[in-house]
Amino acid sequence: MENGSSMDITLELLGLLEMESHRFLYGILSLLLYITIISLSSFIVYLILTEESLHKPMYLLICNLLCNGIFGSSSFLPKLLVDLLTSSKTISRNGCLVQSLSVSFFAFCEMCTLTIMAYDQYLAVCHPLQYVTLMTNKKAAYLLTTSQVIYFILILVAILLTERVPLCGTEIKNIFCDNMSIFILACTDTSANNVYGGVMTTASFLFSTIFIMFSYVRIYLICLKLSPESSIKTMNTLVTHLINFSAFLVGVIFIFVRYRVGIINLPISGHVLLSTPTLVLPPLLSPLVFGVRTKTLKVKMIHRLKELKKWRYL
Repeated sequence: MENGSSMDITLELLGLLEMESHRFLYGILSLLLYITIISLSSFIVYLILTEESLHKPMYLLICNLLCNGIFGSSSFLPKLLVDLLTSSKTISRNGCLVQSLSVSFFAFCEMCTLTIMAYDQYLAVCHPLQYVTLMTNKKAAYLLTTSQVIYFILILVAILLTERVPLCGTEIKNIFCDNMSIFILACTDTSANNVYGGVMTTASFLFSTIFIMFSYVRIYLICLKLSPESSIKTMNTLVTHLINFSAFLVGVIFIFVRYRVGIINLPISGHVLLSTPTLVLPPLLSPLVFGVRTKTLKVKMIHRLKELKKWRYL
């Protein structure tokens, strides 16, 4: 198609066509989901930032995870809401690239934050006497900043590689853009994109998964030697982190399945169902899980809510 290779091409999100008949219902559900994520995460982040007793590495990491969840959900839910309300089903190529960059950065930040959280817990349980010196707020901030800058550069390179590719298709089988969905529409060979993206994603995911599982196995073995009270406390923290990691892992597996079975003409609804959990489950579960299962944080939240209630009736 003559206009297909144009750099200012307009792309069509086929997933929105599937939602057209019930767009107001999907719009209401999306709005409720977004409000829940933003309100819960923002409240916990505000609590951590304003409560001096929570200025510790573990809570700094939780704060970063929740902020990343807000960023990730904001990378597609606001546009989805506007599209559903206005019956829009298109996105510019530049807009698609920006959304793809945001979605990818969210996923990699989620992965690196969970990895650093596993490292923090490993030091706290396996090296308790040295923990105060091995993991400080400054070191946690350094690990987060450094890893996220590196991932941003790596992802930006992948997006720039995709940006240079002329497209001969305009239909994206989803409700949002991701890098893979763009360059599979290419007119030319995309081997470089495939190799670069595949190596970067696989290496990062394998490293994080192996490191997290190694850390948690070591923590579990230590728990077997602790007193019952200490063991229960440590296992509660371990389970909390595993729930969040499992939610992220489910999303990654769904994406893998989506592209593996894409060649057998997977329905559009299948593409949507397999791709959205990565952007929905972690941001939604993180504030719920940490707010309920982290005892200190839970107590502070209840206390702050009671204060707000008293202030309201003054």
